[in-house]
Amino acid sequence: MARDVQITFDCADPAALAEFWADALGYRVQGPPPGFETWEQALEAMNVPPEHRNDASAVVDPDGSGPRLFFQKVPEGKQVKNRVHLDVRAAPGLTGADRMAALETEAERLVARGATRVRRYEPVPPLGQGHIVLTDPEGNEFCLD
Repeated sequence: MARDVQITFDCADPAALAEFWADALGYRVQGPPPGFETWEQALEAMNVPPEHRNDASAVVDPDGSGPRLFFQKVPEGKQVKNRVHLDVRAAPGLTGADRMAALETEAERLVARGATRVRRYEPVPPLGQGHIVLTDPEGNEFCLD
């Protein structure tokens, strides 16, 4: 039996990291529960204290095909390299110089949004198409692939 998957990020600022990943993936921040126009209204109605209103956030694929990403506030910062990371497919169908140029363009866009560039890996045919490693605003590694 196939299962739905949610990817969870521990982080310091769930709302900000959710906005970054929504932009990076073409997702949208998940809307408030039915009956509420904003999350602020919903959290107020749920009696969530103001200091806990940024304890969690989520983004969803507008087409409903990709996994939900959930961001939860934790007290500690990131300390070591991720053992699991996301590969963002930023150059589908492209190869060679065109592929790397598309990855560079997307890397520049995400750096302007708060990502940090780590390293570019050149194509090594026939096995490797090349990719760029970045970190999100809280230091989580991911690849533009």
